Amino acid sequence: MKGRSIIIIFGTKLAILLTGIIFFSVSIGYSNNYYEGAFEESEHHGVQKKSVERGKRLFYGLVTTESGKAFDCVSCHNTNVIDTLNWNPSALDIALSTAGLDSLGFANLLLNPITPKSVEVHEGMSLTGEEMQFIRAYLEEVAHIGLEKPKPVITGILLFFALTAVFLLALTDLIVIKYVKKSYIHMVILLITSVWITKILVEEGWSLGKSQDYAPLQPIKFSHKIHAGDQQIDCQYCHTAGEFSKTAGIPPANLCLNCHLLIRDGTNTGRFEINKIHHAVDSVDLIEWIRIHRLPDHVFFSHAQHVAVGKLDCQECHGPVEEMHVLGQFADLSMGWCLDCHRTKNVDFLGNDYYGMTFKGYHDKIMKGEIDSVTVARLGGTDCMKCHY
Repeated sequence: MKGRSIIIIFGTKLAILLTGIIFFSVSIGYSNNYYEGAFEESEHHGVQKKSVERGKRLFYGLVTTESGKAFDCVSCHNTNVIDTLNWNPSALDIALSTAGLDSLGFANLLLNPITPKSVEVHEGMSLTGEEMQFIRAYLEEVAHIGLEKPKPVITGILLFFALTAVFLLALTDLIVIKYVKKSYIHMVILLITSVWITKILVEEGWSLGKSQDYAPLQPIKFSHKIHAGDQQIDCQYCHTAGEFSKTAGIPPANLCLNCHLLIRDGTNTGRFEINKIHHAVDSVDLIEWIRIHRLPDHVFFSHAQHVAVGKLDCQECHGPVEEMHVLGQFADLSMGWCLDCHRTKNVDFLGNDYYGMTFKGYHDKIMKGEIDSVTVARLGGTDCMKCHY
């Protein structure tokens, strides 16, 4: 029994020792693989970073290619968020549109463009395969992080807080500290700062909720000047709901194809922007247009009442849209602006059956010559319940 116990104890210790050796060996191997993988990943990341930086310098035209030339791509294709219209696609647009291309397709796009505008701009461009890969690495980085955003300007806020601080400091010294003995100095400071603070508060309060001159860049560079101005397309051909709905409506992409199935080259953008319409239709993706004109939720407004009944031209509220490449909010759309129009706008009783039938008394007086005109206000256009209910 004693010899048997010794054998069992010895066997157990030997098994534990072997298990420890195996575990240690596996741990060493795993750690070596881990560090080797981490080193390889770090090395790969470093190579990728260098490729992106090299591609960025090529894109900006900061270095010459092997052909001895520098191509300043950024002069046409912006890499930062801008608030002005650039007819050329941005670096982000190019990155997203070329994401599905292989190396040969990407090379053909750069060196063998098919549109007249691209042929003109890319004439004489010479890049090696490696240089094109560097540029593509940079574009992939742009697709990942997006365009560079400008730093926000907070000058107005800083001015307001600075004036408030000076006002409070002068008031505290006048009442409590009394470091400056001449009180008229405090009074001058308090008067100036209070006037400026009041001015800022009044201007900001007056503009609250108003977006006059708001003109955002849209996902597709659509020009009202080209369509409504140069081509003289009627507004209601695209905004078909204007005569019978509260809103004029945003035209669907299928409506655009009524023309752009045949017209594939834009006046200023070539095929790039028009191809976005075809892509949206083919992929059943919605084009996310940015809304410009927006009234508060407590305000009722109907396009049908103004377009179909009032017979107003679109330009009376939206301004000269036929001259705008980028559509912006022409009027401030405030209540005062609406009321001024209602108080001065004469209703066309003679050429509009709706008013002739609905307000027959006024119609008869005009026909008899008792009155020569009727404003919208006389028909209740300034009643609160007309727009707020």
